[in-house]
Amino acid sequence: MQTVNGSDSQEPKNLLREIIMSITRYGTNDRMSQAVVHGDTVYLSGQVADDTSQGVAGQTAQILAKIDARLAEAGSDKSKLLTASLWKTDMRYFNEMNKVWDAWISTGNAPCRACVESTLAAPQYQVEIMVIAAL
Repeated sequence: MQTVNGSDSQEPKNLLREIIMSITRYGTNDRMSQAVVHGDTVYLSGQVADDTSQGVAGQTAQILAKIDARLAEAGSDKSKLLTASLWKTDMRYFNEMNKVWDAWISTGNAPCRACVESTLAAPQYQVEIMVIAAL
C-alpha cells in the first residue's frame, strides 16, 4: 500500500486496478463490438469480407486488411497476434486461404491458430477470421 499525504490510502491501488481493468469498445452497436480492449489485450470480433463477390483469396485479403485497421485503431498490429480462429465454408480452398494468410502474417510472429470448416452467418461469406492480440 502506498502512503499519500502522510496517511494510508487505497486510492492509488484502486486507480491502478481501474486502469488495468478498464474496457474500451470500438465499432459498437446493439449486438456487438468490432474490437474490445481489456488491460493489455485487444479482442476482435469475427471479420468477414465486405465484397462477397470475390473468391476465398479475395475475401481473405479483405478480412486481413480489416484486421490490420481494427488492430491499429486499438493500438496494436499483426506482429502482436496471440491467437487466430479461422472459419471456412469449404476446406477444399484451405491452401488458397493459407497463401494469402502466409503472405500477410508478420515473419517470426505467427499466433496460435485454429481453422475449421463451418457454415457461416450468410451463404456469400466463405471465410471468417477472429483474432486476439497484445497491445
